[in-house]
Amino acid sequence: MQTPKKVLFKSPIVIALTAVVLITTFQATALFAQYLSHKSSIHNALDKVERRISLDSAFLDVGNETLKTPVNQFAIYRYLNRLNTSLKEQGYPILVSNIQGIFLSPDQLSDYPVVVTSKLSNAEQTITVEMRSKAAESFFTFSWIALIVALAVTPFFAVTNQRKLRKQVIEEILPPTPKLIINLQEKTISNGVNDKVVTLQNKPLCFYTALVRYCIAHPNESLPPHKDVPSELMALANKCFGRLIELGHTKRKRPDFNANLDKTLSEIRAALDEVFCSFNDEKETYYPPRAQGEGSRSKQHSYALPHITIEDIEIIGN
Repeated sequence: MQTPKKVLFKSPIVIALTAVVLITTFQATALFAQYLSHKSSIHNALDKVERRISLDSAFLDVGNETLKTPVNQFAIYRYLNRLNTSLKEQGYPILVSNIQGIFLSPDQLSDYPVVVTSKLSNAEQTITVEMRSKAAESFFTFSWIALIVALAVTPFFAVTNQRKLRKQVIEEILPPTPKLIINLQEKTISNGVNDKVVTLQNKPLCFYTALVRYCIAHPNESLPPHKDVPSELMALANKCFGRLIELGHTKRKRPDFNANLDKTLSEIRAALDEVFCSFNDEKETYYPPRAQGEGSRSKQHSYALPHITIEDIEIIGN
């Protein structure tokens, strides 16, 4: 019988913060939608009112520029009141505040601060119309729908991801894995886990850096100590020495990496013993094997690193 999976929840603080973020996000979305709706309604209302005034202008006594007749102020004022009463009854968010210089009283316009002016032209006259709309802020309201949706969605974020939790627990249980870090800028090697750092001399540092690169590129190749160092490995070592010169670590001539190979390997092993003193198993990946049986002249012996890969190292200042 399969054991049912246990549902795990995040901490109450995380759940509360998640709820606050969701509510804020949904409310902001609702306010943005209200703002767009307000802009759209204002635009539509202005178009309709301009069209209404344009149609009514034939019956309005707005004067005539050609005949030099004045505006009938009483007729325009009465038209403004009738038109605005109709706009309010129909729920329009605008009022007409001025036609041809005839204004409504200021107390009628206190709730309509945004001014829009337009000019309507016919064959005989140009009519100046000023309209006022309500501010966008007046349309902003708390959205209960956004609140309900945010609270409904919150439980989906309250359940923790078991795979991530399991990975986190495993990472906490398992100790960190050491990794060889060669720092050419500081002429050091370290393990990347603790503060154990060892400084190497130029020759062993260059040879070991070249050896690591060579063994990654040639994982199955044997390197007997009684034979000359392969030309490709020598080239890598010389290149690394050139890099030390560029970094300002030395001005000496290039060393002979074939000479005193046993001493060079011994210095490398001593440094690795110190760097990986707490990680004996992992050290074997980076450790040039010592000679067995007949010593360094054994034809079976190789100082190659057969198990090292590019993921096992990091070279700084390359």
